[in-house]
Amino acid sequence: QVQLVESGGGLVQAGGSLRLSCAASGSIFSINVMGWYRQTPGKQRELVAVITSTGRINYADSVKGRFTISRDNAKNTVYLQMNSLKPEDTAVYYCNLKMIALNYWGQGTQVTVSS
Repeated sequence: QVQLVESGGGLVQAGGSLRLSCAASGSIFSINVMGWYRQTPGKQRELVAVITSTGRINYADSVKGRFTISRDNAKNTVYLQMNSLKPEDTAVYYCNLKMIALNYWGQGTQVTVSS
């Protein structure tokens, strides 16, 4: 059984920063991909940033230069540092873990950016 526990969401003014954390527990394979997706009402969930267990990173174009993803493999934890936040970054952010053909999601954390 794998669980993902997210923390760090909240309300921030435009231009501000937030840091999201996601800790995975359970049977975690050493080779995996962890990342963050976000979703707003009426829209599909979209990729924000992902990082492999070997450190390869991919960002959505909309967050490049503003968000930084990192991970601590010893703690099975992934982080998302979000700087220069914009109102359009407002969404529920979901942590994701992919291992082979398995796909796990966190419960989601709300990020609201006021203008």
